[in-house]
Amino acid sequence: MHQIKTFNAIAPEGMARLEKEKYAINESEQPEGIILRSKKLQESELPDSVLGVARAGTGVNNIPVDLCTEKGIVVFNTPGANANAVKELVLMSLLLSVRPVIRGINWLQQVTGSDVEEQAEAHKKQFAGRELEGKKLGVIGLGSIGAMVANDAYRLGMEVMGYDPYVSVDTAWSISRRVHRAKEISEIFTSCDFITVHVPLQEKTFHLIGQKEIAMMKNSAQLFNFARSEIVDNSAVIEAIEADELAGFTTDFADEKLLHHDHITVLPHLGASTAEAETNSAKIAVRTLKKFIETGVIKRSVNFPPVEMAFHSPYRITIINRNVPNMLGQISAVIADSEINIDNMINRGRDDYAYTLVDIDENDERKIADVVEKLRATDDIIRVRVIKKEEVPY
Repeated sequence: MHQIKTFNAIAPEGMARLEKEKYAINESEQPEGIILRSKKLQESELPDSVLGVARAGTGVNNIPVDLCTEKGIVVFNTPGANANAVKELVLMSLLLSVRPVIRGINWLQQVTGSDVEEQAEAHKKQFAGRELEGKKLGVIGLGSIGAMVANDAYRLGMEVMGYDPYVSVDTAWSISRRVHRAKEISEIFTSCDFITVHVPLQEKTFHLIGQKEIAMMKNSAQLFNFARSEIVDNSAVIEAIEADELAGFTTDFADEKLLHHDHITVLPHLGASTAEAETNSAKIAVRTLKKFIETGVIKRSVNFPPVEMAFHSPYRITIINRNVPNMLGQISAVIADSEINIDNMINRGRDDYAYTLVDIDENDERKIADVVEKLRATDDIIRVRVIKKEEVPY
């Protein structure tokens, strides 16, 4: 029985993919897998039993990824599962930034008398806005969300410019050819009327947009942050808005110093808060973690390389090791010395670590246990696991 621990409410449509005959949920403090959303895992002890952690969402700032990597714990996320939800919120915010709809609605709620219609007609000019059509939108980061925002903004009649030096081939195919490519990020800052950022939070993207970048923007520009709070220097934004050097800022991340400022809109982290996004994220997180536990296959990991191999042999050995020379030779030698045939083998490295799948033509569990013990005693090998191929009923 595989033990799984959950934090936060995980959509039942996802959890239903874990068969009751094979998986026990929240019945042990020594789980093989953890599924979570916003829980800060840094505040919890990670038992040695944990093989993988699946985040039902994109960001993994609430997971101690470096610690997990050192312990041989694979961390998964669900990129793209909430992309449509975030895209729709960004488009809504773009529209609200040029049309004071909410202010108009709130005003009308205070109107009294039998001539409401006449009052509305008389005062509607104070809520006149502008149109997005013909305006220029800059999209920084063309991943799942950024690409969708760029495509749909173009369909709204906007001129769209995108910047992403690391855009994937799959994403490149999905982006409209009418989205102009910026060769330098400065092109976005200097030429766009609206700028929206969709990059992951990393050391190099911390305060990607600060005082220097805001100074390049038009005084009439509007800035949007639906990626991560720390990507934008909020203090620099406030200074620019108070000096009339930036027209507006909309963010999905609550920060006390951003509240109660004219021309700053703060949303309570609503990006992925739709029933559809939560369901999609849960389904992908569960499916990914389940595949890893049952077959050792890694997909959508943030700390280990993707590794897939068809599983046809009686047993599979999975190995996490430091990415040093001659590890494959040592692994193969240990298995060969035990007179076990290797049916298939695949190895992939990522930075300082590597992951190997070895399928063996052997059914003697004592011989396999001996091989595992020798592998675990090998320098630079962090984790070894044996998976028995499940018999599929016909």
